[in-house]
Amino acid sequence: MNALIVAPIVLPAIVAALSVLARGRRQRVGAALSLAGCVGLLAIALALFAQASGGAVSVYTVGDWPAPFGIVLVLDRLSALMLLLNAGLALVVLVHALLTGVDRKGWHFHPLFQFLLTGLNGAFLTGDLFNLFVFFEVLLIASYGLMLHGQGAGRLKAGLQYVVINLVGSTLFLIGVGTLYGVTGTLNMADMGLRIAALPTGDRGLVQVGALLLTVVFALKAALLPLHLWLPRTYGGTSPVVAALFAIMTKVGVYAIIRTTTLIFGAQVTGPLMLPAAIASVVIGFVGVLAARGLREQAAFGVVGSTGTLLVAVALFEPRALAAGLYYLPHTTLTVALLFLVADLIARRRADHGDAITPGPRFASMGPIAVLYLLAGIALAGMPPLSGFIGKLLILKAALAHQAAPWIWAAILGTTLLAVIALARTGSTLFWKGRAGEMRHGAVSRLDLLPAVALVVLLGALTVGAGSVTGFMDAVAGQMFAPRGYIEAVLGQAAVR
Repeated sequence: MNALIVAPIVLPAIVAALSVLARGRRQRVGAALSLAGCVGLLAIALALFAQASGGAVSVYTVGDWPAPFGIVLVLDRLSALMLLLNAGLALVVLVHALLTGVDRKGWHFHPLFQFLLTGLNGAFLTGDLFNLFVFFEVLLIASYGLMLHGQGAGRLKAGLQYVVINLVGSTLFLIGVGTLYGVTGTLNMADMGLRIAALPTGDRGLVQVGALLLTVVFALKAALLPLHLWLPRTYGGTSPVVAALFAIMTKVGVYAIIRTTTLIFGAQVTGPLMLPAAIASVVIGFVGVLAARGLREQAAFGVVGSTGTLLVAVALFEPRALAAGLYYLPHTTLTVALLFLVADLIARRRADHGDAITPGPRFASMGPIAVLYLLAGIALAGMPPLSGFIGKLLILKAALAHQAAPWIWAAILGTTLLAVIALARTGSTLFWKGRAGEMRHGAVSRLDLLPAVALVVLLGALTVGAGSVTGFMDAVAGQMFAPRGYIEAVLGQAAVR
């Protein structure tokens, strides 16, 4: 039993508790604790990633109660990948918050930030459905507070909508889990997969009901059409720093779909419905990018469109397509986070115009920020030479033999053109139509650019190392479509004989 597996959950929870004590004059102590916690979390994620990359599935049984009766945390290639992505993004976003002073607009930023990481890491590691629900609730409660950080009437209105929609989702989650437990008598995902395969035909209808309910909940988290309407207002209404961290929250829904589909339900339940919804999400998302009036709104619709592209690959439900989608997953997460951070850099330098896509006076560091926006736009549109081009090309190639290939190709290529037009128009409005001789400086520093530059570097590494990365993603997809190793690690070899 590998005790290090529990560290990504325990560490941010402890840091969050300690940060609560650091208020008022001791707020810098809370910031230092949070930064140290993120650095430690990244080190742990790297160690776990190295451990899982060889293909071994590791299990931690809480309280030493064996599965399926006890709580288990499971580490495989996919969960290790998500932990590493979450830790890296969290560190970059936190540094941006510290440099720009966003964390000081409220007392509870750092505790909420760390509790959100606790929920995210728990969702990636848990081996049973009920604790997946528990960790979803942990991250959602933390996200409610972060979403309202900085206050404002518009933010409060969007936050109320966000809370109500997620309460409905949580209710459906419990109903789905209860239905599946009533049929199978277990909540452990590995055990449930075995029991569903052995069920008589008369019980499979209830299994399909439970599977569809859970898939609806996960699709809501992933902002899959028509369950996407909450996301543009929520992400566009909160602070850009918080929205940058929220870029990975839609991927929790994608992760849950991949995990439950390959391990428990199979594609026959969700496949016919998911692919049309994913294609429509791609179109609606990038039409929203074209129609957006503000940078945060544009980035929010970019989340919808790029997550739809990712789910197109997932919905094809075959190893090569899943590997292509998994390569695109870190790309879209880092790209959208980059767009939100660049939006923040621009808005703080255009006090009168904010992030509105309107001409305004020239501002400090305009040249470097224009380059960052250009790179973010190239990445979101999926143009060469950055990794978005490679990811989209892999997805298109994987879809060639599918009967819906013409629709997939038309949606992805057509929306790529829409994204190019939208982002080019925004860039020219912000950086070429500014009035000369009215340079605004304000309390800004070039040091503020470092987190955004770090994300560009990570995207560059994903591009330069595409061969190695795609090889690893092939291994991840292969492991997901051969769940026997996962089940044996959780339940023992005797369970699958």
